[in-house]
Formats: sequence, structure tokens, C-alpha cells
Amino acid sequence: QVQLVESGGGLVQTGGSLRLSCTASGTIFAINVMAWHRQAPGKQRELVAYIASGGISNYADSVKGRFTISRDNTKTTVYLQMNSLKPEDTAVYYCNFIPVDLRKESYWGQGTQVTVVS
Repeated sequence: QVQLVESGGGLVQTGGSLRLSCTASGTIFAINVMAWHRQAPGKQRELVAYIASGGISNYADSVKGRFTISRDNTKTTVYLQMNSLKPEDTAVYYCNFIPVDLRKESYWGQGTQVTVVS
């Protein structure tokens, strides 16, 4: 059974930094895209950033220039470096691995809380 385990969330002041990690345990299918999403209270889940198998990454406009997504060489761990955090970044952050074979279900982490206080 595959699990995505996230870590690195917490409470930080405005302007601070956090680094989220998400590691897959178990046997996973070849992964095409590794992504981070977030969901703030009362809002829909939104895509924050993703990195594709070829290394191309993309970001939501709200985090461009502040967040950086990266992965390890084994492609079983994805990171999200978050700098210059703002209160509006407060949310539960979820990692998501999308297999190359789209007939397979994607994998989701359990979520990690990020709270930014002013």
C-alpha cells in the first residue's frame, strides 16, 4: 500500500519560511507529476505548484517568486520551499503524485497545516 507522508508544516510569522516534504512509502507506479495543493478554510482546494517528470515546474500566480518546488533524484520525495510567507498562505497543504499511467489513481498525502500569523 502506498502512502504519501508529509512533514514540515507549522506556525510561522509573516515573512518567515517553511519547507514542506512529502515522501512516498511502498511501491508506487512511475510518477509523471508531483504537485502541492492547498485548501484554506471555506475555500476550494487549489493547485500551488507542480513539477513534471522532465523537470518543468509551474506555480500559481499567488506564490510565484516566493515558493519553489523540487524533488529528489529518486522521484519519491517532493519539497516545497516557502519563503516570504503571508497570512493568506494559511491552509492545509497536500502533496499529490500523478502516475504516468493515467488509468491509475493518483496518490494524495494526508495534509499538513501551515499557519502564518501577522
